[in-house]
Amino acid sequence: MIDPHRFAIRSGASASNAVLRAALYAGEVHLLDAMPASERLVERVRGRLEAVLGAEPRGAQHRMSNEELFARLGPLRREFYCDPIYNEALRELLLATGFQTSEVALDPLRLRVVRSRGDLEIPAARAVYYPHRDTWYAHPQTLIVWWIPLDDLAAEETFVFFPERFAVPVPNDSEQFDYDAWVADGWELKIGWQRKDSGLMARYPGLIGPVDAGRAVGFSCARAQSLLFSGAHFHQTLPQASGQTRFSLDFRLVHLGDEAAGVGAPNVDARARGSALRDYIRTPAP
Repeated sequence: MIDPHRFAIRSGASASNAVLRAALYAGEVHLLDAMPASERLVERVRGRLEAVLGAEPRGAQHRMSNEELFARLGPLRREFYCDPIYNEALRELLLATGFQTSEVALDPLRLRVVRSRGDLEIPAARAVYYPHRDTWYAHPQTLIVWWIPLDDLAAEETFVFFPERFAVPVPNDSEQFDYDAWVADGWELKIGWQRKDSGLMARYPGLIGPVDAGRAVGFSCARAQSLLFSGAHFHQTLPQASGQTRFSLDFRLVHLGDEAAGVGAPNVDARARGSALRDYIRTPAP
């Protein structure tokens, strides 16, 4: 297990994929250099953003209302999540990092959008900034999150980890989250922000009362790098006021052998009902 007082984000991956997975389950966070597969994915996504939002998509929030921006991005979110061409792009990423695609299941690609001053100006976006563990949303303890920025980003534009809480519980109401109910009326919430009012109406797992989360560890990054971390990490998206929208991609993966063997990060406080793993997709072997 990580020493939370000496925790730092590591550069590069471990020598083998098995070692990397074990390190992630123990709380390490790895920032990998851009690779051809991630560069190709970022280039494709940026091209689609420019086609929908115009040149310099990060400045689109100044050219159109939030309602119009939301409406334009909705079909793109669905495209990135559902189109098989992006699943193939994820398969290339996995292979380049030593994962055997026949051994993993994926929760596919999502587009994440964090507006400049969105925390102050967009009430429906408030859930974006909740500190949380992804495992509170009925994901397994073997969950690995793979995050990719579409641009070079300063530390104040990304998010932070609270390593002192990786293996220490925080008071939360995750037991109220029922995955089956979450997706019962469609996958709008699962894909991410398909309903304009979801940030106001949906029931998200969250903290109960004030919490001393301890030291916050952030990071800066370059376009098309890959940040890998356990979904059990307690972390938080930062409000940002750069004047530009932050666009990023992420997907989730579970190694099925590790899941079957009961290997994974410690479960200290996740009590959600149901299992998101049932809806993960399998990718074919090369």
